Amino acid sequence: METVVVGVVILGLLGLLFGFGLAMAGKVFAVDVDPRVEKLLDVLPGANCGACGNPGCSGFAEGLVEGRCDLNDCPVCSPEARKAAAEILGVEVGETERRIAVVHCRRETVPPRFEYHGVKDCAAAQIVYGGFTTCRYGCLGLGTCVEACPFGAMYMGEDGLPHIIEDKCTGCGNCVRACPRGVISLAPVSRDVHVLCNSKHPGKYTRDCCTHGCIGCKRCEKTCKHGAITVTDFLATIDYDKCVNCGECVEVCPTGAIGDVSLLRDRKPARERYAATAAQEG
Repeated sequence: METVVVGVVILGLLGLLFGFGLAMAGKVFAVDVDPRVEKLLDVLPGANCGACGNPGCSGFAEGLVEGRCDLNDCPVCSPEARKAAAEILGVEVGETERRIAVVHCRRETVPPRFEYHGVKDCAAAQIVYGGFTTCRYGCLGLGTCVEACPFGAMYMGEDGLPHIIEDKCTGCGNCVRACPRGVISLAPVSRDVHVLCNSKHPGKYTRDCCTHGCIGCKRCEKTCKHGAITVTDFLATIDYDKCVNCGECVEVCPTGAIGDVSLLRDRKPARERYAATAAQEG
């Protein structure tokens, strides 16, 4: 009996000793957390999407406090949340235009090069002989980008292509990173004119496999008075910083590779709006 009592006493003393040691270690090795981090976490979106390049919103908040990050690094942050965070940090933040995802493909192709029966994942399909589609630059249509979207802002349409729900899109860029062919990019929400093609095939090949592909004819480049369009490797690209939404490139494109999404956004066509603005400015 005495042995049991002695054992219990010894264990109790050891517990107290170890507990005291842990408490002291906690104080000695404690890491001071800036109180602003907790305040920032209360106003940040909490999406933990990683679009800012940090491991979640907590990492972004720490980066803001340490000066490693800028408030504009978070595309998901609403203007109200960005303003609140700026007040916590005691800094000013400039206005940035919201960006949304754009799918640069209409994928009207002839039958695929071969039948693919592998994993339903675009990255996996791309590994197999560069993908099964006739156009080696177009959308594979397996929905990897849709799975990557943490906001439910994308869905696969009946045409086999991903579609963007613009009201939900935050411009986090997860879909851009998920696409192995670079079919998706981010563009300012105010821009309605986009190149809806990603093909760098020569014009003849593109004509044979897609009715709406860019053939590199350069008509758009020659027509644009603002120097916003360049054609490289048989593919037109738009510099959104120079684009004024005039829509002239849409009208001269012989294949419809350049499109105006105004009607999808319940707006007048870009060409009409540009003409009206120019008339008002005299």
